[in-house]
Amino acid sequence: MGLEDASNQVDEAFTRQNNRGCSFENTFGGATSFLRRRYTKDLTGVDIAVTGVPFDQAVTNRTGTRLGPRAVREASALQAFDAPYGWDFNVMDEFNIIDYGDVAFDYAKVSDFPDRLTNHIRTILNAGVASLTLGGDHYISFPILKAYAEKYGPISLLQFDAHSDTWADDDMDRIDHGTMFYKAVKMGIVDPKRSIQVGIRTTNEDNLGVPTIDAREVHETGPAAVVAKIKSILGDHPTYLTFDIDCLDPAFAPGTGTPVWGGLSSGQAAAILRDLAGINMVGGDVVEVSPPFDTTGATAIAGAHVATELLSIWGAGQRQK
Repeated sequence: MGLEDASNQVDEAFTRQNNRGCSFENTFGGATSFLRRRYTKDLTGVDIAVTGVPFDQAVTNRTGTRLGPRAVREASALQAFDAPYGWDFNVMDEFNIIDYGDVAFDYAKVSDFPDRLTNHIRTILNAGVASLTLGGDHYISFPILKAYAEKYGPISLLQFDAHSDTWADDDMDRIDHGTMFYKAVKMGIVDPKRSIQVGIRTTNEDNLGVPTIDAREVHETGPAAVVAKIKSILGDHPTYLTFDIDCLDPAFAPGTGTPVWGGLSSGQAAAILRDLAGINMVGGDVVEVSPPFDTTGATAIAGAHVATELLSIWGAGQRQK
């Protein structure tokens, strides 16, 4: 596309005529949908919908992730010009991707939130569309997984995280971003034997049988070995990929609520995610980006890159079908 044509592109979140292709809008201007995709609630002909969940009322430390979806969308404007690096296809060219906007909920009725989110994702899935969610704190994965389990049965969970989030909690009314995967396993939503956690570096004596690659193993064995182990466990089972940004070391992603030292570098994460092409990823999320603690914007940028890689992993799987 020539410069003259590109200079006419503005507010493509609302004005673009189709759901495919890169965007050449000025990075510093315009409405900031994710990757400059079209904002729409029309799921007709859509392959995957990006949606935001600005919820952070389940955190144990620092709030602020309610602002995460907005920040990740803004950061993604840096990536809308080019095909994602290192892939042999451009997911933006080959698939109809939209920005579905945020889930609507009443912040003062926290107990109603889980069902609202499950219904939001269920609407997307019932239309034959996959979802990529921008959080929000990590609790949001639990209501989302409920909708996915309705469609796929007990699902494989590929979790990148500093924390296992499987601490015991048998009170189903509690809304906590550290216990929701305990509940997901206990309820039969997640199949622990076909799931795996990567980057863990906090203590939990009982991980409910979920295999773990802790951060030290990542550092010592390298991305290729990590990917081989992940793929050997997941096989071709339908997989939901959740990436808590605190999987990255605070040096790379300081803007998060519960940072833990010794995490993955952005380079390690990029290599692992790119080599995950071939897994049967049916949906995913990026969570725990907290802009109030992200003084340089680096965490939101990392979140946008992770989300784009998740789109590409999903797209690579679709191309094999």
